[in-house]
Amino acid sequence: MAILDDHPIAIEGIKSFLKENLSYDRVLGFSLGQALTDFLKQDQIDLLLLDIALPDANGIDLCGELKKNHPELIIVGFSNHMARNSILQMLANGAAGYILKSADAEEIITCIQKVSQGSMALCGATQRIIAASPTRQLPSLTMREKQVLQLLAEGKTSAQIAEKLFLSPLTVDTYRKNLIQKFAVKIPQNC
Repeated sequence: MAILDDHPIAIEGIKSFLKENLSYDRVLGFSLGQALTDFLKQDQIDLLLLDIALPDANGIDLCGELKKNHPELIIVGFSNHMARNSILQMLANGAAGYILKSADAEEIITCIQKVSQGSMALCGATQRIIAASPTRQLPSLTMREKQVLQLLAEGKTSAQIAEKLFLSPLTVDTYRKNLIQKFAVKIPQNC
């Protein structure tokens, strides 16, 4: 088993914790992705706890690379990163689980045992993050699009907006079409 983390003190703490609670004889620690990949050219490990933020690599990309070169390696994301997208990318790149560093000891042990037995494991907080529907970002609007949108919200027609903003009605219709496209809405034909 190994840990790849950018904080040496965290590596030592996790190593000690795993040896004590999961009876691992050999727990290796790496603080650089390159050091781990060099090690794997000569030796092997069965399970890796992989952080996302590393000094020389992106843990998400490294996960995909490691799974490609060492498909038998079980990788578990082990990070403070709580972004839904990052978690999903890590899992898509072959991670068998994802544990937030804030998880309690019992949950960490349970997750590691599950992945060791071939199951996928997510700590409770990770499950909640994945289950939450992603928030849709509002589109970016130009100043003129904001003005047209405001006047549309006030119930103004294209002709009235054109007169107020000193534009042609055709230009206002173009702004309306752009707004409809940016907000991905469907407007009935008679509007």
